[in-house]
Amino acid sequence: MGYTTGSCAAAAAKAAALTLLSGCEVPTVNLMTPKGYSLSLEVRCLERSGDCVRCAIQKDSGDDPDITDGILVFAAVRRAGAGIAIEGGEGVGRVTRPGLECPVGAPAINSTPRRMIEQAVREVCEECGYPGGLSVTISIPGGEALAAKTYNPRLGIVGGLSILGTSGIVEPMSERGLVDSIKVEMNVLQAAGVANLVVTPGNYGEVYARTQLGLTLTEAVKCSNFIGDVLDYAVQGRFKSLLLIGHLGKLVKLAGGVFNTHSRYADCRMEILAAHSALAGADGAEIKRMMDCITTDEAWGIVESSGLREPVIQSLLKKIDFHLRARTHNELEVGAVVFSNRWGTLGMTPGAQKLIHKFKQAEEQG
Repeated sequence: MGYTTGSCAAAAAKAAALTLLSGCEVPTVNLMTPKGYSLSLEVRCLERSGDCVRCAIQKDSGDDPDITDGILVFAAVRRAGAGIAIEGGEGVGRVTRPGLECPVGAPAINSTPRRMIEQAVREVCEECGYPGGLSVTISIPGGEALAAKTYNPRLGIVGGLSILGTSGIVEPMSERGLVDSIKVEMNVLQAAGVANLVVTPGNYGEVYARTQLGLTLTEAVKCSNFIGDVLDYAVQGRFKSLLLIGHLGKLVKLAGGVFNTHSRYADCRMEILAAHSALAGADGAEIKRMMDCITTDEAWGIVESSGLREPVIQSLLKKIDFHLRARTHNELEVGAVVFSNRWGTLGMTPGAQKLIHKFKQAEEQG
């Protein structure tokens, strides 16, 4: 199991803050991730310069090595007037286009890593009895060169890498290994007598299911990009029903019959949205703007402003429902809920509401 750039940044900030405020150098630092895992990370570099301490943590991508594996993530911490200020330095990208989680002009440090960094240094302030503020600058030497090999330039993130992570850890993502681990999870549920599954591609779907649909997700499976594999195995394992809950950016691909949603296999999000918007009456200028978007949340904003929300989502849901049923040969009661972090619930396929009601009843009885 590896850990994210967000965990590295938070741990580096904690180590630097501890050294700055206590006066003692720390060889290792402990960090609790949002997923609930406790990490003990070695401090790889420690530098003092005036009123500033700079520490680094080395990124470990675990069983799924990527371009960031082995990089050093630095945090420079100095005393400030009040509050915790977090900034991006060398090798951390800056957002230049709207539609991403971070605002235009801000460093590409996503919300979960920001919270982790702030929580880590606040804990140090309390531990050391320090009432003032701190300034934290995250940097990744060599990050700009590495970022050129990622999707960041295409997304409008310039100058470096993004500080990412929603769980704090890097869970195994090799295709065969991940699919097999999902199947094992499904086998365990089936052995426990579970016949009806809730499936989400990832953390966003889980949060939405809990907060917006009121589901406890005691019988949920995370499928990552492998929606097709999970559907196939659900049929093979003779599950009775499956409710798929996902962000528009993932589930829009199902409307095109794409069941592995990783971008290296197919990134037809804008093409599918544009086609269904055209069918609903969007004009040429709107379609062109949509095709230039970098996120589905941004593209859906064009649908909203054109007044075509209902016909577009119904057109998409009709095709999603068609492909789900075709994939499962109508041997599985299946439904899908599509949402957007920005626009909320967009819609459900015909069988989804019935399945939600079924899960809520089962949870109440259980």
